[in-house]
Amino acid sequence: MVVTTQCKGRGITGLHVGVNNVKRYFPTPVDSIELQLDHLQISCTLSPNFWQGEPEIFDPRLCAWLEAKHIQSPCGRTPVPLSMIPAGENSFRLQPVRQNGNGREPTGRTA
Repeated sequence: MVVTTQCKGRGITGLHVGVNNVKRYFPTPVDSIELQLDHLQISCTLSPNFWQGEPEIFDPRLCAWLEAKHIQSPCGRTPVPLSMIPAGENSFRLQPVRQNGNGREPTGRTA
């Protein structure tokens, strides 16, 4: 699934999952999910609003990872798309979207 970065203010960047993705990939209300961020695995709490039309995930470790990868978009700018790939029950792998729309952007190469 494709998700986008979501900025809620300086230093607070998370993910906007989208209502349709919630319906498709999150069949039962759960309190948290696991996100695999390269070699890191973090548990992110989902707010009750996640299930009620505000499908957003915010976590300080996620924000730090997005900033370290230079993935976050400054507030007010176009959100950055990311692939959120199911990797087990309530677990997802997060990675940049290639320019053709899938997978990881090659590192160390220019297009």
